[in-house]
Amino acid sequence: MFAYYLKLGVRSLRRNRALTILMVLTLAVGVAASVSTLTILHMMSNDPIPQKSERLFVPIIDNGPLDKDYSPEEKYENTQISYQDAMNFVKSGQGVRRTALFAVAAPVEPVRKEMPPFFQSGLAPTRDFFAMFDVPFLHGQGWNEADEARGADVVVLSRKLAGKLYGDANPVGQRVTLMGFPYTVVGVADDWQPLPRFYQLAGGPRFGNSEAFFIPMSNAVRHEAAINGGISCSTAVAPGYANFLASECTWVTAWFETASKGDRRDLQAWLDGYADEQRKLGRLKRHAPNMLYDVGEWLAYGKVVSKDSRLQAWLAFGFLLLCLVNTVGLLLAKFSVRASEIGVRRALGASRREIFRQFLIETGVVGLVGGVLGLVLAFAALALLRMANKEMASVATMDMQMLALTFLLSVGAAVLAGLLPTWRACQVTPAIQLKSQ
Repeated sequence: MFAYYLKLGVRSLRRNRALTILMVLTLAVGVAASVSTLTILHMMSNDPIPQKSERLFVPIIDNGPLDKDYSPEEKYENTQISYQDAMNFVKSGQGVRRTALFAVAAPVEPVRKEMPPFFQSGLAPTRDFFAMFDVPFLHGQGWNEADEARGADVVVLSRKLAGKLYGDANPVGQRVTLMGFPYTVVGVADDWQPLPRFYQLAGGPRFGNSEAFFIPMSNAVRHEAAINGGISCSTAVAPGYANFLASECTWVTAWFETASKGDRRDLQAWLDGYADEQRKLGRLKRHAPNMLYDVGEWLAYGKVVSKDSRLQAWLAFGFLLLCLVNTVGLLLAKFSVRASEIGVRRALGASRREIFRQFLIETGVVGLVGGVLGLVLAFAALALLRMANKEMASVATMDMQMLALTFLLSVGAAVLAGLLPTWRACQVTPAIQLKSQ
């Protein structure tokens, strides 16, 4: 009987075409608004490195001045640490890997003379970065320990930048000029774009294109590379780059990778011990708690998904609810004109359960058609967003999970909206309808 009722549902689309079109459009607009908003929230809330997100930790210590007072309503929030703390963390031997990094920007001078120089954003990490964050390589590899120790002029290019400079050729061993210095290409990172860019939240886009190149942090410091991110200095800093490195300014992000998530307690104990040692040296006078954040906690701490984004999602679902209320009214009108048909079917032996099943399947067909149209509208809305905001282009993309949700949401919404009209249709009294014929 399901196939028969499904055929009746398809045929019913041609009845009362004006009401059918209004129902389909109402559902489609509501589904498109809610799904497109939910898609963006889903992509923004994505776990960027699920295979080890519970084993990667960001340490945060409060090195602010003692005279800075934070009220109970004002939570101390800083996503970076000082250079001296970052270097101490990297040299600590804690965990299985450690890295420190900061964003840089540099002019790139291509070998080909016909191509003019251009600026690119890059990253200056320590060498464990690539293994810690599972960065894939198309050619070559990251720099070695000796290169890092001497701050060598070596670079890992992104696949996009390598293609722009060298085409399809393997550029490992070639030279490219960055910041006015000749760098040797040691590797080309394959396509790698975690969403969000959890490894570096301070400064720059949190969504969008990944870095065009990677140079050793020691090299960036040696060349006094321009920092392409936020810098927070709570006290005055004496002139000179060496004084800046030795200051309490925060501009570096550090990461630890542990062998298992259970090692977090030991890492926390070490971090607390480190803070106590620094206090003996006259630092960290505020005695604030020392925090460790895994990837999920780090994204929440950095407010990657803002309250406005969540509010927009709730508003979109509120709009869908409004569309459902309108659909209920349209279904009541559509089914009311079929009272005589229902009376005849009841008189011929159809039970209320069969009538209920028939009309519920019909509303499901309406929901399916509305879902297809809603999916088209959602794709159009996401495409417009990608055109208007390049940073959001990477999250305004619908994956298979959201594609399936679109159909489930549309059909489910239509069935939910059809419960009351279908129940009302089942209450038709056959005798009254037959007398009126």
